[in-house]
Amino acid sequence: MSHAFHRSASILALGTALLAAAPSLAAPKADPAATVGKIVASKPFKAAVARLDADFDRTVADIVTLTEIPAPPFKEEARAKAYLAMLKAHGLTDVTMDAEGNVMGIRPGTATKGKGPFVVMAAHLDTVFPEGTDVKVRREGTKLMAPGIGDDTRSLATLLAYMRALDAAGIKTRSDILFVGNVGEEGPGDLRGVRYLFNKSAYKGRITAFFSMDGSDPTRIVDGGTGSKRYHVAYTGPGGHSYGAFGTVNPMTAMAKTVVDLYAVQTPKDPKTTYSASVTGGGTSVNSIPHDVFMQFDMRSESAAELAKLDQTLLGIIDAAVAGENAARDTRFGKITAEPKVIGERPAGATPRTADIVVLTSAAITALGFKPEHDISSTDSNIPMSLGIPAVTIGSGGKAGRAHALDEWIDVEKGESLRGMQVGLAALLAVAGVD
Repeated sequence: MSHAFHRSASILALGTALLAAAPSLAAPKADPAATVGKIVASKPFKAAVARLDADFDRTVADIVTLTEIPAPPFKEEARAKAYLAMLKAHGLTDVTMDAEGNVMGIRPGTATKGKGPFVVMAAHLDTVFPEGTDVKVRREGTKLMAPGIGDDTRSLATLLAYMRALDAAGIKTRSDILFVGNVGEEGPGDLRGVRYLFNKSAYKGRITAFFSMDGSDPTRIVDGGTGSKRYHVAYTGPGGHSYGAFGTVNPMTAMAKTVVDLYAVQTPKDPKTTYSASVTGGGTSVNSIPHDVFMQFDMRSESAAELAKLDQTLLGIIDAAVAGENAARDTRFGKITAEPKVIGERPAGATPRTADIVVLTSAAITALGFKPEHDISSTDSNIPMSLGIPAVTIGSGGKAGRAHALDEWIDVEKGESLRGMQVGLAALLAVAGVD
C-alpha cells in the first residue's frame, strides 16, 4: 500500500543525527526474531513476567482507580495529577507535568543515564466522553465495563506494571526510557499532548523512537498514520422573511451546493482518501430566510499530498458555491459569505516496515504466539511519523470491545491478559536495548 508523505531535509538530518547518537536504535544487525527470542527466553524477562503475574490484581485495581477519575477532552487534570503521583511512586526520575498537561518520568539507561536520547512509551489520559459521564466501573466475571476503560485507561495501568516488572527483575536498558501519560489524543484534542511533546517540550529533538499504547489488541501494529483536516464553515447572509423577501440570497443554498459538489469528487482508493459532511445547524424559524447556517466537514487520507489536494478542492467548492448563490439571487440587502475555520488537523505519515521499531515489534508479537497485523489509523503516533521519527501504536494486551461507547469493556482474564502484556514489554526492551 502506498503512503505518500513529505519530510523536510532538516527533519531528516535531525533523525540521522539522533540515530547516530543512539546505536541501540539503529536498524538491527542481528535477525530480529533471534534478538527478541533471546530477550523473551532470558531469566530477567521471565522474572519480569513473574512480577506482572504477581502484580496482576494491582494492575486491575489501577485500571479501576484511573477509569473512575473523569478525563473528558481538555479536562484531564484530575487524572493527570493522580497518574503523576503514581509515576513518582514508581521511582522514575525527573517526574513532571508539562505546560500542556502531559505527565512523564524517566527510567535512565546505562548508556546516557537519563540525558537522552529517549525511547518513549506513552498512553493517553483523555477519553472521548463529555463531562458528567458516569465512569463507575461495573464487573461481570472477568469483564470490566465503563466509558474509557479500554481506550485508553488500561494502557496507563500497563505502563505502571512494566515499571514494577523491570525494577523487580533488575533489567537495565541501554537507552533511556521516557514513560508518558499524555493529554489530547481523542477527537477535539487533536493530538495536542504529543504535538507539544515533540515540538515544544524539554524533550523536543531528543526522542528517537516512540511507542503509543492505545487499545488492547496485542496483534496490532499501527505503522501508518491517517491524516485528517476538519472545518467548521459558517455561511452568513442578510436573511429575511421567507415570503416577503423571497428571492434574497440564502446561505443555506450555498451550503447545500457545497455538499452536493463535494460528494461529486472522486478520491483515490489507494492511498485511501475520504470526506464527510458531518454536522449542520442554524436558521431562525421555518418562515425565515436564515441569516446564518453552518456545516462541519471531515477529510482524511493516508497521504499528506492527497489530503492537501482534497483540502484545496473543498475550499474551492465553498468559494464557487458562495459566488454562485450571489450571482443567482438578489443581493441588495447583502451578499452571502462563508468562513471556513479549521477545527482539527492531524498530519499523515508512516514508519517504514523495515524500521527497527516495526520489525522488532513484529518479532515480539510472533515470539509471544500471536500473528502480527499491520494497520493504518489516526493515533498519537501520527505526530512523530510526520516528523520522520520511528513510531508505532500497539495494544496493551487482552480482549476489549465497544470503544467510544457507554458500554465499553475489557476482559481481564489473567492468562490471556498476561500473554498480551508481554508483547509491549518485549518490544520496548528490544528497541531500547538490554545490557
